Amino acid sequence: MEPPDARAGLLWLAFLLAGHPGAQAEVHVSVTPLVEGMRGERITLDCTPLEKPEHFVLEWFLIDASGARYHLASVEPQGSELLGTIHDSRGRRPPYQVDSLGRLVMDDAQVADDRDYVCVVKAGAAGTSEATSRVRVFGESLRVLAPSPGPHPCLSQIATCSSHNGNPVSQITWYRNGKRLEVPMEMNPKGYMTSRMVQEASGLYSLTSTLYLRLYKADRNANFHCAAHYHLPSGQHGRLDSHTFRLTLHYPTEHVQFWVGSPSTTEGWVREGDAVQLLCQGDGSPSLEYTFFRLQNTEEKRLNVNLEGNLTLEGVRRSQSGTYGCRVEDYDAAEDVELTKTLELRVAYLDPLELSVGEELFVFLNSSHTMVNCSASGLPAPTVRWTKDSVPLGDGPVLSLSSITFDSAGTYVCEASSPTVPLLSHTQSFQLVVQGSPELRPKEMEPKSGDSWTEGDEVKLVCSARGYPEPKLTWSQRSATPAEPPFEGKGWVSSSLTLKVTSALSREGVSCEASNTHGKIGHVFHFGSVAPQTAQAGVAVMAVAVSVGLLLLVVAAFYCMRRKGRPGCCRRTEKGALPPGEPELSHSGSERPEQTGLLMGGASGGVRGGSGGFGDEVSEGLGVGNQQSTGPALWAQAELLVLSPVLSPGTSQRQALDLQLQTSSEDQLCSCLHLLPPLALALPSFLCLLGRDPQWPAGLQERRREVGALGGDLPPGNATLRPQNSSWTQAQVPAWDKALRV
Repeated sequence: MEPPDARAGLLWLAFLLAGHPGAQAEVHVSVTPLVEGMRGERITLDCTPLEKPEHFVLEWFLIDASGARYHLASVEPQGSELLGTIHDSRGRRPPYQVDSLGRLVMDDAQVADDRDYVCVVKAGAAGTSEATSRVRVFGESLRVLAPSPGPHPCLSQIATCSSHNGNPVSQITWYRNGKRLEVPMEMNPKGYMTSRMVQEASGLYSLTSTLYLRLYKADRNANFHCAAHYHLPSGQHGRLDSHTFRLTLHYPTEHVQFWVGSPSTTEGWVREGDAVQLLCQGDGSPSLEYTFFRLQNTEEKRLNVNLEGNLTLEGVRRSQSGTYGCRVEDYDAAEDVELTKTLELRVAYLDPLELSVGEELFVFLNSSHTMVNCSASGLPAPTVRWTKDSVPLGDGPVLSLSSITFDSAGTYVCEASSPTVPLLSHTQSFQLVVQGSPELRPKEMEPKSGDSWTEGDEVKLVCSARGYPEPKLTWSQRSATPAEPPFEGKGWVSSSLTLKVTSALSREGVSCEASNTHGKIGHVFHFGSVAPQTAQAGVAVMAVAVSVGLLLLVVAAFYCMRRKGRPGCCRRTEKGALPPGEPELSHSGSERPEQTGLLMGGASGGVRGGSGGFGDEVSEGLGVGNQQSTGPALWAQAELLVLSPVLSPGTSQRQALDLQLQTSSEDQLCSCLHLLPPLALALPSFLCLLGRDPQWPAGLQERRREVGALGGDLPPGNATLRPQNSSWTQAQVPAWDKALRV
């Protein structure tokens, strides 16, 4: 604060300048006349010289309630910026600040900042100018004091509500259950309120309001609260609401209620074993003591005394059924008020069920008049019903079974329940086992294409059976698979057989049999007519045969080339003549060479020699047991044995043997080479027929035994080469012979 003498000097100076015509101020200042803010916010005061002088000094002053000025800060330009200096913060926390624009900044605004601030601009010869900015700081706090009113014959003080540090002063209103109470400020028999305002040392205002009301019993659950209404910057208004509160009223009991809590039914039944709650409630305030008792022969047996009005019976038993009572100990209640209430507790129970049969009941197939009894006892009287595999059968304690079949087997359940008491039920079950010979159910298979089967088709046969004891499934053919999961349903066992269809199976069929200790039953699967296989397999065999024949030709040619240069190999001195030094083979009725006789059937009038069979003679002629045989001779011997089907029906066994013996080892090879072309033609037909009969023997010794068993001339059609049990027909044998002769 400036001293009085200095102020007087300044006033004289201002008067002299005002009297001088050239001393009029040419600088002007722009400020915000009114700045408003909430307590705790930042407030900024702006001061701007309008003429923008080159050099000036800006100063901020605070004017207190007495009108005295206090120098707070000054600002001077330094180049392009303004440099501010704080001179006196007047004990403010945080202190005043000046930003780079020369503005006065007040952080965390308080109610004490609600003052006038003066901005003075001194521009030297341009003069001096100042302007005042008013700062308004708004704030409000609310507190409620709610006493507990006791019994009052007239009015009760409900609560006191206080609003502190308001600026300007706030206004308080009261509410009950969210609805504003229109109570006057003067005393009234129904209710009124009082208010008192106090100005604090800080200059702010506090307001206190007290509510008085006549209370009724309906107000025991009412919610009360107050609200303070105050002003905000820019002409707006704010509101602060207190928390809600209830009143504790004192009034006597007028009514008492006593009932069975959960779990219970509408008829008052409780289940045996449950925890049962007995609840008692009076409408007096405050809550008083509750006494629980049980009446036994008109005498009260005290069970419990508490303030909650709750009695719990854990695991209630049927013996606890009876009369229970509750009494409210309120000595202020009127004499005509009934403070004691009673009720009847009924405990529902259901005893375990008893069946007239054990866990399993064995009956025979097609038996009748089988009775099963289910005994049930309880309170209230239970109802009984029967089910089988969850399918209802009927009501009543007696189950009658007649016309027993395998479908009658299963689990039978007896269930007893009480319709008036939910979840009170018991069940008992038994297993019905039907004994009898098996029942068979085959699964017929249809041909894959058309109406008939084709030889070689693969078929899967399935047989299912049921019975008790569990039947055993067997097949007439082997390779049956283990039992599969039943496809018919529960109680069935199944087995399958996978095989290929043949003509033999078509005639004989495939049988499936189910058996147990009570009997057996079978089924035969028939395939009807079976068509032969398609020609695709014969074509494949023919292709293999041609390939083998060509391979033999190549091997023979290669061997002949290796023997090239030896005399007599693959050639004759003259047509039909033997090489020199070789004995002649005698013929009967023909002069053709042996090779021609072998290929075309030879002479038909040959003489049988010896009593041995053809197999023995051939073996002897081939040198069986002779260790002197050469490699080419053995080659020819093997070829002769293979080519034995080529011999004509009229060729004698001795002629064939002489033919083999008269040829030297090299000429035997030549004979073999001469036989290769017809062999190449006959081999495909031979293999084709061989492929049609899977039982054709594979060993040469088997052929030799068959040939040796015949003896003498080969019979027409080379029947000696037909395998035993062969399926060839008489029409096929000449065709085979003809094919070999081509």
